[in-house]
Amino acid sequence: MMMKKLTFLIVLILGFELSAQSLEGSWRLVEQNGLKLDTVEVIRIYEDNYFAENAKNNTTDEFLWAEGGEYQTGDYKEIIDFTTRDKDLVGATLDPKLTFINKDKIQINDVTNDEIWERISDAKNDLTGNWVITGRKSDGEISRSTPGDRRTIKILGGDRFQWAAFNSKTGEFFGSGAGTYQAKDGKYTENIENFSRDKNRVGAKLQFDYIFKDGEWHHIGKSSKGDPMYEIWSPYADAYQKKSIAEDDKY
Repeated sequence: MMMKKLTFLIVLILGFELSAQSLEGSWRLVEQNGLKLDTVEVIRIYEDNYFAENAKNNTTDEFLWAEGGEYQTGDYKEIIDFTTRDKDLVGATLDPKLTFINKDKIQINDVTNDEIWERISDAKNDLTGNWVITGRKSDGEISRSTPGDRRTIKILGGDRFQWAAFNSKTGEFFGSGAGTYQAKDGKYTENIENFSRDKNRVGAKLQFDYIFKDGEWHHIGKSSKGDPMYEIWSPYADAYQKKSIAEDDKY
């Protein structure tokens, strides 16, 4: 009996440690190569085995960079889908060393940088996850698209969002926006804190409605220009799994 209790206790402890060391949520880079970051803000979101990162100048709101892609835990690796810092890295697999200092602080280092990140939040809500746009509605008609190398993703986690449009085959980057968000009771609000196309959009607040249909997120409201907008977003993993099945059916 005592052995069973001890075994159960060990399982509980190990389970707690694994859950306590989840990367999911939002993070802020606070130190790089021993120097505190003051004028630059770098935010990273991890959700659904995908990450996205954006950076801006805190003083001028100038966009600095965006990047992201898939990641794996355990033997931590990053597979770069998009980056504005070095186009040649698109498609590359990077293997920096990631170490948990505690539940809410990690260290990531490679041959050039030693970074300390602190967790902002691991809060979850209706829209937490990684999404890819697969449809739009205009004049009452829904048009669908199959995501491929060129796509627009939106990752939400830890009260932060980031969208990015890119081509993971050619390395082309078309734009990114990021900030904080709230999602509750069918109302979705974005507070823009970084925008690659126009820094004057920083500080804007956009409000939308959302509903779920067949596991997809229907995003309804007006664009930043005031035009009516109805977008359909699918879970990223589901969309690409369906794409793979469809490709297999051709043969």
